[in-house]
Amino acid sequence: MAIATINPATGETLKAFEALNDTEIAAKLDLAGQAFEHYRKTSFRERSQWLIKAAEILEQEKAEFGKLMTLEMGKPLKAAISETEKCAAVCRYYAENAADFLADVSVKTDASHSFVRYQPLGVILAVMPWNFPFWQVFRFAAPALMAGNVGLLKHASNVPQCALAIEDIIRRAGFPEGAFQTLLIGAAKVADLMADDRVKAATLTGSEPAGASLAAAAGKQIKKTVLELGGSDPFIVLESADIETAVVTATTARMLNSGQSCIAAKRFIVAEAIADKFEKLLLDKFLALKVGDPMQLDTDLGPLATPDILEELDQQVQVAVKSGGKVLTGGQLLADRPGNFYPPTIITDIPQDSAIAQEEFFGPVALLFRVPDIDAAIKLANDTPFGLGASAWTTNDQERDRLVTEIDAGAVFINGMVKSDPRLPFGGIKRSGYGRELSIQGIHEFVNVKTVWVK
Repeated sequence: MAIATINPATGETLKAFEALNDTEIAAKLDLAGQAFEHYRKTSFRERSQWLIKAAEILEQEKAEFGKLMTLEMGKPLKAAISETEKCAAVCRYYAENAADFLADVSVKTDASHSFVRYQPLGVILAVMPWNFPFWQVFRFAAPALMAGNVGLLKHASNVPQCALAIEDIIRRAGFPEGAFQTLLIGAAKVADLMADDRVKAATLTGSEPAGASLAAAAGKQIKKTVLELGGSDPFIVLESADIETAVVTATTARMLNSGQSCIAAKRFIVAEAIADKFEKLLLDKFLALKVGDPMQLDTDLGPLATPDILEELDQQVQVAVKSGGKVLTGGQLLADRPGNFYPPTIITDIPQDSAIAQEEFFGPVALLFRVPDIDAAIKLANDTPFGLGASAWTTNDQERDRLVTEIDAGAVFINGMVKSDPRLPFGGIKRSGYGRELSIQGIHEFVNVKTVWVK
C-alpha cells in the first residue's frame, strides 16, 4: 500500500509520502536508543507534566485533529472529535496514576527487605491500524512513555498525516527528542525492526495475519508482544431485556466508526420470543441512519476507509446471501456516489454452521440470529475463532451470572455497549490476541518486573 492520504469519501489522492530508506530508519533507531538512556532517568513528575501538556494540545486542537482523521480514513467528524477528546483523557489518566501503578511493592520474605520494582524495557515498537488513528496510538503511548519507555510508531499507510501529527503533539508537549518517533515505512520493514537489538518489544493492533507475522518475527528474537486483533462480537438479547434500549444501543454498537471497529457488535443473537419485535425496531433504526459526507456533523455513516475494504465487505455479503441469508435492508454497493460508501445492512437466516457465519464483517453489516434460549445463545456466541468482547442484555440475575461466566471473551458488558475505558483492561483471547492495554495491566505489559531481595 502506498503511503498516502486518499480521501475515502471521494477517492482523491491528496498527499503522498516517500517511505524512509534504510539509512533514515537506522538514524531513527539510533536516536531512539540514545533517547532511552536519558529518558529512563526522568522522573514521574516530569513525564506527567509533559503528558498533561499533550492532553491540553489535543483538547485545544480537537477540531483540527478530528478533520484530519476524517479526511484520511473517513470516520464521521463528530466521532473523530470525540476520539481526540478520549486521547486527552487517557493521557490524563496515566499522568495521574502511573506513579502509583509502578511504585515498588514490598513483599514479606526471609530477606531484610524484598520488593518488586517496575522498570522500563527500552524502545517499544507500535504497529497501529487506521480505524482509530489517534486513539490506538495514544492508548499505547501514554502508558509506555509514563513507564519510561520510548516509542516507535509504524502507523497504517493510509493515515500518514495522523501519524506525523501525533509525533508533533508529543514533541510540542515537551518530551525529549527521540522519545516518540513516527516511521513512515511499509509493513515489510517490521520484521527487520524486530530483529534490531535496540527494539525490545512490540504491540500491534490489526488483522490476524498482521498479528501472526509480528508475533513470528518477535518470537525469533525472544521479544515480548501484545496483540489486539479482530473480533466477531456477539450482542445477545434475552427475553427479559429492555428491548427498546437494546435496539438503540445495538444500532450504535454496529455502526461505531461506520462499522469498522474490532469491538463493534457484529452478531446479534436474539431470543426467539422477542426476535420479531427486535428485528422490526432494528430495521427502523437502520433505515433512519444518514449516510453521507463525513465532514458534516449530522452524518451517521461515512465511507469505508479503502476500496479494498469495501470490495471485501460486499463479497462477504454476497456469500452470506448465497449461503441462505436474507437481506432486510442494504446489501448492495451504492453506485450513485463516489467514495467507499456501503449502506446499513441487516442479514438474517444465515445458517449458524456456515463458514461465512464465522467471519468478521468489518463494515455496517449486522448478522441477525434467532435462538430458543440462553443455552443456545451462549453456544452460538462462543462458536467463533474470536474472543474480544461481548454485549448481553437481560434483567435476570441468574442469566447475567451465566453470561458473565460462560461467554469466552476478554470483556463482557451486561446491558451496555462494549467500549474501551482507560480504567479497565482491554484485550482478547483466542484469535483476538493476547495481552492487555489500558488500566494498570496495560502499563505493566512493557516493564521489567524486577524482584529485589536484600539481606
